Amino acid sequence: MSINIQAPRRTCSFGLVCALFMLAAGGLNSSAIGAEKTIKVNPHDMQQVEHGQMIYKRFCALCHGENLEGQANWRQRRADGKLPAPPHDETGHTWHHPNEVLFSIVKYGLVPPNAPEDYVSDMPAWESVLSDEDIWSVLAYIASRWPPETQKIQSEINARSNR
Repeated sequence: MSINIQAPRRTCSFGLVCALFMLAAGGLNSSAIGAEKTIKVNPHDMQQVEHGQMIYKRFCALCHGENLEGQANWRQRRADGKLPAPPHDETGHTWHHPNEVLFSIVKYGLVPPNAPEDYVSDMPAWESVLSDEDIWSVLAYIASRWPPETQKIQSEINARSNR
């Protein structure tokens, strides 16, 4: 498992969307956009979940919350036009998206095709900091915190997106 421990810690100002804008996982095999290696995202694989938890706490919790709660008023744009970091628990919209889309957002940021051409966000691209395996592990960690029904729905979303 490769994580760059020497990577600089990202900091958030109020409302900054740092690490993982939308994350999710399911029990299906997931492949990244492009030629990324396929890694099974399994919220029941404790090794993958623990690795994802370590990464989440290091890179994501500052903005998205220690308990995946996101920032206050995450649906309301700030004065600069940007949205605060959303929650990744079942109260947010993370689980509404297929894993491939979520992986791409984390890896490349909120830029086309992950967002409209003129979308403005503080969500960084993490491709130079996190490996593909690290990103998939974070997805597994987040999904492991969802209730079973939410995991099932997100799994169905993944199945439809792979058709």
